[in-house]
Amino acid sequence: MMNDKLVFLGLLYFIQGIPYGLQSSLLPVYLRGAGHSLTRISLTKILYFPWVLKVLWAPLVDRTGTKRCWLVGTVAGLSLTCLVSAAISPDIQYMGVAGSLLAMNVLASVQDIAADGAAVRLLRGQGELGLGNTVQVVGYKAGSVFAGGGLLAVIDVAGWGWMFVLLACVYGGVALFVWGAPVLDGESARGQGEGRRGSKDVMQPWKVWRKLLSVPGTPWTMFYVLTYKLGEQGAITMFPLFLLDHHMTARELGVWNGVVAMAFSICGSSVGGFLLSQYSIGMLMRRVFMMRTVSMVFQSSLLVVLEPSPLMKGMAVLSLSLQHFIAGLITTLTFTTMMNCTQRAEESIQSATVTQLILHIPQM
Repeated sequence: MMNDKLVFLGLLYFIQGIPYGLQSSLLPVYLRGAGHSLTRISLTKILYFPWVLKVLWAPLVDRTGTKRCWLVGTVAGLSLTCLVSAAISPDIQYMGVAGSLLAMNVLASVQDIAADGAAVRLLRGQGELGLGNTVQVVGYKAGSVFAGGGLLAVIDVAGWGWMFVLLACVYGGVALFVWGAPVLDGESARGQGEGRRGSKDVMQPWKVWRKLLSVPGTPWTMFYVLTYKLGEQGAITMFPLFLLDHHMTARELGVWNGVVAMAFSICGSSVGGFLLSQYSIGMLMRRVFMMRTVSMVFQSSLLVVLEPSPLMKGMAVLSLSLQHFIAGLITTLTFTTMMNCTQRAEESIQSATVTQLILHIPQM
């Protein structure tokens, strides 16, 4: 039964990582190769905003309907969005690409709320929670690797249209799997009961906001996540574009930035979990941010002297790997900070997972 839960959750978080991989790794490189400006590509970061705003609809998702219906509906919607995206020409239809990305982010953010709610109900005990959190991080990043690295490595052969047809098939298959997943059996009655008890919160979301902001440490944590993590999105995404301008091919970037660097990110997340069992989170935060500052200075210096030579290419790959490793470390530390904040909230907020949702944006 535990294995069934882990497979179910791992699959949900895997497909949840696909839009992030597309937007952070594949599409910037592809659009740059198609001649779009760095300014236009960087503006696509605005399309992450549904993840910040999802607290507005989180109570509705958590307290109405069933997790099975929400999951099947959002995953099927992602499949349809991919089919529409397959008919778009990214070279000349920039707004069409932006619209597809926005739709995918909205659907993925709603799916994340339902997946988190399902995880809270399925996982019991410290052992299951530990395994479930590991599956969440690894599954999400594996989906990002698949979309940002694997697909980038083959897009020149398969083409834009067939790539999105493949993604539509992946999402469609997962939607069918979730529809028949036995781990959610018996969830309907419980969801309806909680929906009746929480209907007032759905109709009055400002009360949830007020309770949320009254939790000690929440305002600081919100400020930290929304400033640091959004800044990190740009730091990690823009550097590969400069490498593309300095004679590194899209296929090479697909391997180094989309696969190898993401493997370092997964390793960093795992190391972060081990370090938290040995040291305090405050001390680790200070040390890791010092490492981040040094690595950013090193990476910035490469942009000044970058030349098309094997040595400089190796230094660039080293910088990419180091940045992703540190980002993985910080993801684990940030998630732990968010969980500590959640545990200080009253039970009604924790059950709706609103405290985690307001602080969650796509992971690195």
